[in-house]
Amino acid sequence: MEFIYVLKLVPDLHKEENWTSADEDIVQQHFQRLKEFTEAGVVILAGRTLNEEENAFGIVIFEAEDEEMAKAFMKEDPAVNEGIMIAELFPYRVALSR
Repeated sequence: MEFIYVLKLVPDLHKEENWTSADEDIVQQHFQRLKEFTEAGVVILAGRTLNEEENAFGIVIFEAEDEEMAKAFMKEDPAVNEGIMIAELFPYRVALSR
């Protein structure tokens, strides 16, 4: 099954001056994890919008056996687990891909 989760920064981090080195480390862990799961064939696509406003968001499209496993995968994302991003999960189906 395919799923997508949408990520948004917590409001405090919309301003660059509020970022700490710990926040930067969490984002690096988040990226590294997604890279590893992409290489393993679990993550289909991951990315983010390029705007920096409060309406900026990222997405992760991935495969999981069921919704329970998908929720666990999303919650294990360091950015979600450490509370710097809020995530919302949806069942998803890739219809077209190049």
